[in-house]
Amino acid sequence: MARKSRNPNFDQTLEILRTHGFEVSAFAGVTGGMLVAKHGAAAILVPARQVLPKDSPAAYFERPGAFIGGEVARLVDRGYQKFIATQHFQLPATAPVLEAIHLFGEELNQLIGGISLYNEGLGTTSDLYQYDRLKGREAPQASEPTPWALTQGH
Repeated sequence: MARKSRNPNFDQTLEILRTHGFEVSAFAGVTGGMLVAKHGAAAILVPARQVLPKDSPAAYFERPGAFIGGEVARLVDRGYQKFIATQHFQLPATAPVLEAIHLFGEELNQLIGGISLYNEGLGTTSDLYQYDRLKGREAPQASEPTPWALTQGH
């Protein structure tokens, strides 16, 4: 007799999310992508296939962020403040928005069988870090050759 798998597939995972109050809908921008939203935050999930371990049925195409104007906004850390950034505008991130993203991310990870990381458990992590003190710094220029360095020929 065939044994039933304990691990749900992608469609079963989406049904589990629906039963836990998540809004699940198809996302037109990604083949096979599903927009999952709750608490004013959202993420885009795709079938994991070979991206993640076999235990996990879903992978993130777009990590959790605030759901603003029909798109998932990225969280940008500028060193002195966090911002919610979409393609059209940037807004300062407030404490309720950060709490919503954190709560949403924890619930979603638990239900899809994702990995729980220590630093994410402490608070909301940003997608992009742009510190103002480092803005404008380029990669170091190539230094002049030293006298003992081998050059042409020998």
